[in-house]
Amino acid sequence: MKPACVADYRLAAKRRLPKVLFDYIDGGSYGENTLAANVADMAALTLRQRVLRDVSDLSLATEVFGQTLSMPVVLSPVGLAGMYARRGEAQAARAAQAAGVPLALSTVSVCTTAEVARAAVPPWFQLYMIKDRGFMSELLALTRETGCPVLLFTVDLPVPGARYRDARNGLNAASPEARLRQAIDGLTHLDWFWDVLVKGGPQSLGNIAPASTDLGALQEYMGWIGRNFDPSVTWKDIDWVRERWPGPMVIKGILDPEDARDARSCGVEGVVVSNHGGRQLDGAPSSIAALPAIVEAVGEDLTVLMDGGVRSGLDVLKALALGAKACLIGRAWAWALGAGGEAGVAGMLEIMRQELRLAMSLTGCTDVRAAGRSLLTG
Repeated sequence: MKPACVADYRLAAKRRLPKVLFDYIDGGSYGENTLAANVADMAALTLRQRVLRDVSDLSLATEVFGQTLSMPVVLSPVGLAGMYARRGEAQAARAAQAAGVPLALSTVSVCTTAEVARAAVPPWFQLYMIKDRGFMSELLALTRETGCPVLLFTVDLPVPGARYRDARNGLNAASPEARLRQAIDGLTHLDWFWDVLVKGGPQSLGNIAPASTDLGALQEYMGWIGRNFDPSVTWKDIDWVRERWPGPMVIKGILDPEDARDARSCGVEGVVVSNHGGRQLDGAPSSIAALPAIVEAVGEDLTVLMDGGVRSGLDVLKALALGAKACLIGRAWAWALGAGGEAGVAGMLEIMRQELRLAMSLTGCTDVRAAGRSLLTG
């Protein structure tokens, strides 16, 4: 049956993927309360239905960081996406290019930036800071040479959150028992096994392979992050990155207005209001709840994007109404990739586009750039 919404792609991904990979996409930290709040708080916002407004000509296009987007959506960085479908980041990049929206590539992707750039236009690049600064300098240089137009510096993962699903599934452990369970799980998902493990190699963290020689298997992934991500990073390190990155730079992982003002003081071009999809500090506010105060704190000085809990085009319009210029979507495209590869991502983006178009029509909003609080009740 053809998926009708993002939730359908989630169910299809759950059927196709081994449990350890599905739960890595699907889960959050601790009791997953912030993950649930991202969705629930978005759903609680109500749109004003308006009638007898000429909605025969709608504009979904917007511009961020000098790029024209066909709709205000960006594919958010998702780690290990190349494990959900064969060379998954490259497949997603092709779907994003065809839809006229950017893909932001994770530092911990399977495909390198160069491979993704060969498959489609150069992606945005998401930076995690690891302790080896020499390697980080080389990585930023390679990213510039590849032509990546925007740098997303993710700052809300100085240490990995406690993700109970991953612990139970053995993603955090490399014991023989955990590997055996995962091998059996993979063999019971033959379509995925053939597509990814047999035909989709190499399965490594392509961008950081030279710095991850102590990562013997992807089962050791979370342990490697804990050993190598740099918890000493402060606002002073923004200057270090800026010296090596001349283009637009966006701080991802802002939830507090004071941090937003600090980001503005650092001279970056934008921020992403994000709680890492509920995968870090459980009990933190939902992204949509944090958005208005951050928009107010930075005014027009920074471009404000948002991710977390965006599951439909209606959600995109709600975020725009509260001041976001565009939304990053993570789980939505990861589920679609796991369910159907490039075609799945393309189908999901088209559904989201039609949902946004319909929501605009029924609220009387003819241009996404003009979306504001008047679209919401209360």
